[in-house]
Amino acid sequence: MIITIEGPTGSGKSALALQLAEELSGEIVNCDSRQIYRYLNIGTAKPTKEELSLVPHHLIDIINPDQFYNAGLFIRDASAAIDDIKARGKMPIICGGTGLYVRSLLEGLFSHPPIPSEIRERLKLRMEKEGREALYKELSEIDPAFAAKVSSNDPQRILRGLEVYHAGGKTISAHWQDQKKESRYNAYRILINPPREVLYERINKRLLRMVEAGLIEEISGVLKQGYSWDDPGLSSLGYREFRPYFEEEESLEGCALIAAQHHRNYAKRQCTWYRKIRFDLTLDTISFRLSDITGEIKPLIIN
Repeated sequence: MIITIEGPTGSGKSALALQLAEELSGEIVNCDSRQIYRYLNIGTAKPTKEELSLVPHHLIDIINPDQFYNAGLFIRDASAAIDDIKARGKMPIICGGTGLYVRSLLEGLFSHPPIPSEIRERLKLRMEKEGREALYKELSEIDPAFAAKVSSNDPQRILRGLEVYHAGGKTISAHWQDQKKESRYNAYRILINPPREVLYERINKRLLRMVEAGLIEEISGVLKQGYSWDDPGLSSLGYREFRPYFEEEESLEGCALIAAQHHRNYAKRQCTWYRKIRFDLTLDTISFRLSDITGEIKPLIIN
């Protein structure tokens, strides 16, 4: 058995995971696609050194900001971590808001026809000429279900959605539906889903705390190491929004407002994703009693 703690950004997943891990003799497996990057700590809301010392964490700080990572690599790394944790008699707790990673871990990756190089190149050229927004609009018309899970600022996934469709005439969402599999793990899935207004207020306050905690200095330090705004790490949510400040095109306050808006938009997409999933336990508030949660889970562990 494994436990997953899922929910939109800013909902309090990490805090609950830490409490559960201490209560159930567990170890945490990160499932946040940004916390895998070294040096990017503040903008990813990575656990603090103190929190990392309390409970073993896996898949945090495993690659550099200029390296790519995907669901296939996550399955490989998370499966190895889960096997190791279970072999030592501990409880694996998967924590993070990257829904695609969780689904891929539980159900496996879907397959699709190979993408001809000419289709890939043609779409790349269109992206350069027409821009992300134009191709995102096309994706939204072709595959609205997949587009709802993708940011308009994520060129890699926009291109992938269009490539799959143009290569075989079938959308990614259709492939997923046709290839649904039984979960490879017995997972107890927990969703933290606070009211939208509460969540948005938390997101706004957390973004301000990040700036006050030294987010700008963190970005500056990463750039001084030789990493680029075009690298996967710095082009991710919570970092790319501050590029105009460094290039003297926008004020810090203006960038922070944009970043907060993008985080809220991301949270909204995550909530849309979670509506289609059946969870074993849904917490519709940020305040909860840990004893109630462990009371639900402990009998399952014993059995």
